[in-house]
Amino acid sequence: MAANVNEHAGPDPAGQSAVIESARVSGSDLAADAAPAVDASQADRAGRPTSAAGPSEPGKPTGPIDRLMSWIIRKLSWSRLSNPRVAVGVTAAGLLLAMIVGATAPNSQTIRYVWLPLTNLTSLVLHGGHQLVKNGPHDLIASITLYLAVILACLGLAGMLWAHSQGWRPNPRRLFLASSVVVAIFACLTPVGSSDTATYAVYGRIAALGLNPYSAWAIKWWLPHHQPAYYQVLVYEWKTQPSVYGPVATWIQSFAAHIGGPSPQTTIWVLMILNALVFLAVGVLLLKTSDDPIRATLFWTANPVLILELVGGGHFDTFVAAAAIAAIQLTRRTRGIWSDVLIGVLIGVGCGIKVTAALVALGLAWTLLRRREYLRVSRIALAAMVTVAAEYSYYGLSGLKPLFDGSQWVSLPSVLWIPWRIAELAGVSQAALALPISIVWITAMFVVAWLLYQRISADQPREVVAPFALTFAYILVSPWVYAWYTALPWVVLTQVPRNRMTRWLTIVTVVLAIWHSNGGWVPSGQI
Repeated sequence: MAANVNEHAGPDPAGQSAVIESARVSGSDLAADAAPAVDASQADRAGRPTSAAGPSEPGKPTGPIDRLMSWIIRKLSWSRLSNPRVAVGVTAAGLLLAMIVGATAPNSQTIRYVWLPLTNLTSLVLHGGHQLVKNGPHDLIASITLYLAVILACLGLAGMLWAHSQGWRPNPRRLFLASSVVVAIFACLTPVGSSDTATYAVYGRIAALGLNPYSAWAIKWWLPHHQPAYYQVLVYEWKTQPSVYGPVATWIQSFAAHIGGPSPQTTIWVLMILNALVFLAVGVLLLKTSDDPIRATLFWTANPVLILELVGGGHFDTFVAAAAIAAIQLTRRTRGIWSDVLIGVLIGVGCGIKVTAALVALGLAWTLLRRREYLRVSRIALAAMVTVAAEYSYYGLSGLKPLFDGSQWVSLPSVLWIPWRIAELAGVSQAALALPISIVWITAMFVVAWLLYQRISADQPREVVAPFALTFAYILVSPWVYAWYTALPWVVLTQVPRNRMTRWLTIVTVVLAIWHSNGGWVPSGQI
């Protein structure tokens, strides 16, 4: 469930050039794409909340994609979907469908051999016990159900954004509490749409028993013989892959595995609970520190797309987003030696979970350097580097090696997959392709980020715009990206008062969610 005071989101064609083309803001927000204002009696008869003024008049579209987008928004923004009750109902339907998928595990969209409490209860009620892991027609049903859930979540998000721009003002605390209930339910269901929590549990178990999760030997040879219960929850692609996460992520995983002991189900449940708590903690932080707490609460905690991807999937990108937004808010609101040190520590902690947190650091550094706050940048950078060095000192260089191995990965829908696949068929090794592909996509990321940065109105806070431009550009051009990676641009976007990016971030997230949604254990081509 999500909405935004000043923004719209709607299903639009996705593409990098279209995103950049449609990004320019000139004092008006996404409400500018809506239809001209109607009077209060018309709005009331339509079942919508009235507002003092209707959506502002749009500026002239800048191209064919922008014209198409504006036409779609004008048609939908005053449709029944923008009625708050309809929008919330569509959102609830999408979330309920995702819950059903998790509750009816095992299926093609959930982790095998894992029944968290509510899933276990459903299994006992429906079947009198746990179902065996097997493929069948129900897997196709599960896939279609989850795809429909993602689409409904997107439509619900769009509807609530439009309703909010037309005067809907929900109580942020009540909405936070309602969303907390949904989050709590997902935390007790088998993760849906991804098998990442299984890998978290495995790496945590290896670390908890004193071994190195960054070692190929531990996962290839030791795990299957000494921890078969953990080994069987891994999907095929990850049965030989050492951890690609930072030391802080490993410590969190190890903490959960210490509690879970020999049970991967318990470990995964602890991870789901921790992830849900951090997701809600970010919501509290946004509620307390945002200039517009209503918008921020609706945009993060009650966002159905994020709930489904981050909480329902149990992804550690939630932790990275927490460190990132805390660092951004401190940078905007505080000054002083110790606050800069804390900002650096937060950035270091984020990088200790996933290296993508470095994009936020670059965005903040760029903003401060343009203001010639060199001393402040130095303090933050030094604190961040010391923190990262301290984190990696425990595992040494072995903790960095999997990160470089990951640079060889390319997947659809990245446009780089086509030349990568052609070169691979021609006999070029992945190792040989890693450097040129890295050069291409990193260069493209900075170019796209600069274009996005230039096209967001200059009156927006630069400490927010620069990190958003970099993190969203990363999503657009990275050769290896998933829907939950969008946690960073989403959490940063909560602090941009007016922009036309929400539509694009929404559709990109949904496309990625549908493209990569899979519990991971059904053989390729089965569904």
